[in-house]
Order: sequence, then C-alpha cells, then structure tokens
Amino acid sequence: MDLSDDRTISTRHAGEMLRDWRQRRRMTQQDLATAAGISTRLVGAMETGQALPNRDIVLRLAERLDVPLRMRNILLTAAGYEPAFPMRVLNDPVLTGVWSTIDRAVRGQSPSPALALDRRWSIVASNDVLRRLVAGVDPALLSTPHNWARLTLHPAGLAPRIANLHEWHGYILGRLRRLFEAAGDPVVADLIEEIRDYPIPRPTDDGGMPNAVAVPLQLMTVDGLLSFYSASTVFGSAIDVMLAELTIETLYPADPETDAIMRQKAQPATGD
Repeated sequence: MDLSDDRTISTRHAGEMLRDWRQRRRMTQQDLATAAGISTRLVGAMETGQALPNRDIVLRLAERLDVPLRMRNILLTAAGYEPAFPMRVLNDPVLTGVWSTIDRAVRGQSPSPALALDRRWSIVASNDVLRRLVAGVDPALLSTPHNWARLTLHPAGLAPRIANLHEWHGYILGRLRRLFEAAGDPVVADLIEEIRDYPIPRPTDDGGMPNAVAVPLQLMTVDGLLSFYSASTVFGSAIDVMLAELTIETLYPADPETDAIMRQKAQPATGD
C-alpha cells in the first residue's frame, strides 16, 4: 500500500503506517526500539494497534525512521493528534521571504543553469540560462507544472540532444528511485514507470567517459557539446513541509570548454 497516499488516513492506524516505514527502512522492531529508546514489546503492540502511542513517541519514531515531514503529519493525524509541521502552499504570503531567497539562489547561479524542484520534480523556479537551454522542446512539456525528468528524457524534450542519453537516463531513474524509497510517493512511482518506457539508445562501446567523476549531462547545442555536472541543494533546517521538499538543482560546467562558452554567452552584447 502506498505510504504517502493521504486517502489511507481514515482506514489505517498509526501503528500500521509505522510498521510500513520500519520495513521500508529495513529495520527490525528491535532496531527501531533501540534507536527510539523504548521497548521492543511496545513497538510490536503499537504496530498491531494494541497500544496507542503518545504524540512524543510518534514523533520520536518518525524521526528515527527518517519519515518525511509530510508523512509525520499524516502519522500524527492517524494517531489522533494535530499535525506538528506547517504545510503551506507555494503562494502563501508567509513564504514571501523564502521565495525571494530561492529566486536569488537560482538566478545567482548564472552563468550556470539552475532550477528549483518540488517533491515530484516539477519545476517551480528556474533561471534564464536554463530557459535558453531548453528552448525548442515540445511546448506541451513546458506547460505548468513541467517536470524536470520528463523535460530531459522525453523524446519530444531534450532527449534527442543528449549525447550520453543512456547514461543520463540511468542517472535520472536512479535519482527518482531513491526519491521514491525516501518518501513512497505513488506519483513518483508512476513517473518512474513512464520514464522506463521512453526509448533510449544502447550504451556505446567506446569506453564511456573514462575521465568523468560523475555522470554529466552532455548536451548538443549550436555552440557545440556542452557538459554539465548536476549538484543538489536542500533546506536542511526546514520545518515547513513544502520547503523541506524543495531541491535546488544547479548544472555546473564539467569541462573548461563548457565553462568558457557559458561565461561568454553570459556577457552582455556590446555595440560597435
């Protein structure tokens, strides 16, 4: 059963959800009890619904299981308690200052492409460099909300321009699988299945990228082959659910040639 489907709140008790998260984290009842400082018997009784955990224990267990903040609220609700973490929408006035920070962080990465992603990899912010990089893809892929994984790997997206499509496809799938493992979001699971069906070329027999230290995004452009390494930034101190789920992705030049081209293109045009 999907762990992040809010519709299960009314039919599943908190102990059942905790058991699912414990199994997802590959922990035994004794492992969890030891980590949380409670008895194994109590863990077992809670999982079967024979004991009702108090609010502090729910939060302690969820923290030890590294349950996402959204699901911690769901666990608390299922146990009969009020949510502990605010869950604001993107345009909430309280987040105005946060969005200013995100906007500065994304725009400040120029001349590197950068974007902010939500929990399902929909793009919620991007800089002009990225928008120029994806220009020319099918407009349907740029409709709101547009998804970064789909935008790069869909046959009507950047896929035909990606020189190492087989490697990039595997990298993105790996990221999404880890995202699903962490949060259990069924929408991410659907996205994984969709992307697995995209056509991809066979791996090349030329030895791959012997000098690479990470999988680059190698993009064929009118300026030549551009190569980028992707780096992720999260808000580690976030207590708001939406902010905790945001990731800023920056594509840094992976070689001197790409760095030179990106810096040159970022220079303002000058007249005679």
